[in-house]
Amino acid sequence: MKNGSGNTNTKLILLHPYIQKQTSTTRLWLLAFVSFFTIVFLLTLLYTRDTIPSKNTSVAAAVAAVVTGGSPSSSSSPISNSNLPTSAINALLHYASRSNDSFHMSYGEMKSISDVLRRCAPPCNLLVFGLTHETLLWKSLNHNGRTVFIEENRYYAAYFEEIHPEIDVFDVQYTTKAHEAGELVTAAKEAAGNECRPVQNLLFSDCKLGLNDLPNHVYDVDWDVIFVDGPRGDAHEGPGRMSSIFTAAVLARSKKGGNPKTHVFVHDYYRDVERLCGDEFLCRENLVESNDLLAHYVLDKMDKNSTKFCNGRKKRSVSSLS
Repeated sequence: MKNGSGNTNTKLILLHPYIQKQTSTTRLWLLAFVSFFTIVFLLTLLYTRDTIPSKNTSVAAAVAAVVTGGSPSSSSSPISNSNLPTSAINALLHYASRSNDSFHMSYGEMKSISDVLRRCAPPCNLLVFGLTHETLLWKSLNHNGRTVFIEENRYYAAYFEEIHPEIDVFDVQYTTKAHEAGELVTAAKEAAGNECRPVQNLLFSDCKLGLNDLPNHVYDVDWDVIFVDGPRGDAHEGPGRMSSIFTAAVLARSKKGGNPKTHVFVHDYYRDVERLCGDEFLCRENLVESNDLLAHYVLDKMDKNSTKFCNGRKKRSVSSLS
C-alpha cells in the first residue's frame, strides 16, 4: 500500500512451524474420533440385524409348522425335514394311477410304497432300480430325502437326467441273462459262505450276481427303502432282475447304521425270476404283503459272519395288496 509520501509498506506474516503441526495433529484426532464412532455404529447395526428375526424367517417357520402339523411358535425343526402333506400325497397317487400309460402301477401298489415312505424317518434313503413311469412320483414322495435311481440304459439315463436335473441316475451294465436265472441262483447259494455272502461290500465283490460297478457312495448309504423295478425282465435274452434283487438283499443286510430294518419291494412278482430270487435272497419269512404284481419284504441287518440269506423260520402272515 502506498502512503502520501510515496513509500510502500509491506506487511509480512510468518507462521511458526509449531502452529502447523498443532493444526495437523488436531485434524488427525478428529478423523480418528469420527472413524471410531462410525465403526461402533456399524457393528451395532449388524448385531441388531442378526438378533431380530426377519419376516422371511417367520414365514418359513409358519410354513414348516403347517406341514408338520404343529404351531409356528413350537416348530423348531427346519422346513427341510418336513414331509409332504397327506392331501398332496393322495393327489400325486391319484393322478399317477390315472395315467394313460399301459405300464403304470395301480393305486394300491403305489400306495403301499407311499405308506412306507411316509413312515420313514427323515431324511429317508430310497434306492430304485429302473427308470419307469413312476420315477418322478418316487422322487416327490420322498420329499427332502435321498432318492437314487439305477438304470440299465446309459443313453436313457443321460437323457432323463438332462430333462430332469433334480433326479440322480446312475447307469449300470448287467452281465446276466434272464434264462440263466436258475443256474446263477444255484451258484450264488453255493457261494453264500464266500464271494456271495449276504453281508459284504459289493464294491469289492466277485459274486456274479453282485453289482460292483456303482458309484462308491451308493454302497456306503444305509438304504431305508429299496424298490426293484428294473432292469428288463420280460425277455428271454434280457438281463433279468437276479442281480438287482441280490444286490438289494446284500445292501439291506450290510447296513452299518440307521434303522436296522430295510423295506424291499419287488415289482412284477408274478414272473418266475422275481419270485425265485425273492424266495432265495429276500426270503419268504420276510415277506409281509404281496399280490401278483408287487411283493413287500422287511429285512433285518445281519452279522458280518452270516453265511445264509434265509434262516428257514416259519413264513410270517402275509397280507394281500389291494
